[in-house]
Amino acid sequence: MVAIIGGIMVLALFLSEFRKMHPFFRIMLCGAIVGAPMLLILIEPALGAVLVWVSVILGMWFVANIPLRYLAAILLIAIAMIPIVTNFGLKEYQRARITTFLNPDLDPLGDGWTINQSMIAIGSGGWGGKGFKSPNSLNELGFLPTTIVHNDVIFAVIGEQHGFVGGCLLLGTFATLLLTGLYIILNAADEFGKLLGAGIVMMIFTHVFMNIGMTISLTPITGLPLPLISYGGSFAIVVVFGLGLLQSIWIHRRQIR
Repeated sequence: MVAIIGGIMVLALFLSEFRKMHPFFRIMLCGAIVGAPMLLILIEPALGAVLVWVSVILGMWFVANIPLRYLAAILLIAIAMIPIVTNFGLKEYQRARITTFLNPDLDPLGDGWTINQSMIAIGSGGWGGKGFKSPNSLNELGFLPTTIVHNDVIFAVIGEQHGFVGGCLLLGTFATLLLTGLYIILNAADEFGKLLGAGIVMMIFTHVFMNIGMTISLTPITGLPLPLISYGGSFAIVVVFGLGLLQSIWIHRRQIR
């Protein structure tokens, strides 16, 4: 994930410097820039990181005024490639995650266990939650997988301990952060600042959406951390660095003008 900030900066520089180039060639050259990193990520394999890259690129293309017909064509091609990638490009455990996401009851004691227990934990929290480290919580009793409870399904713990109110407060905090990022993008002084901000906002949004979606069966389990909440040092540094870049875009909005 550390490389994604560098990739966002390179793409922002390229799209801003060559904004008069034909959209088709801009798309092709962007593919050449990010193609190698995405291929290495797929080989690793880390499907979640690839999804982050895809959302970041699409968001930056939208801000770079790539015509919508090109973006629609790319989305249609991507959708058409899903069966091929699923059958030939994914590992067996990744296909199992997608299958259990569509129907967790197919393997309730195996791959579907995490999704089912996460939804039960969030639902059992009620309005106000069971309280921090409540002894009768699913987390404390070990029903949530201990290996990923501090990372992948951290929102399930928050929902159980602090309930609907705590979950809404966290979502509201993320919404405020993302809307502030959009406001910074709209007031950026130059094209580079807008594109850089768009990439960072899309990176954070994708992590929030995918991580929380995993716990309520909206998205497959991909292992993406929840920004500034999940345990982990390297990704926290990436997010803080990205927020620092957003602050720099805001600070220099008038000086450059």
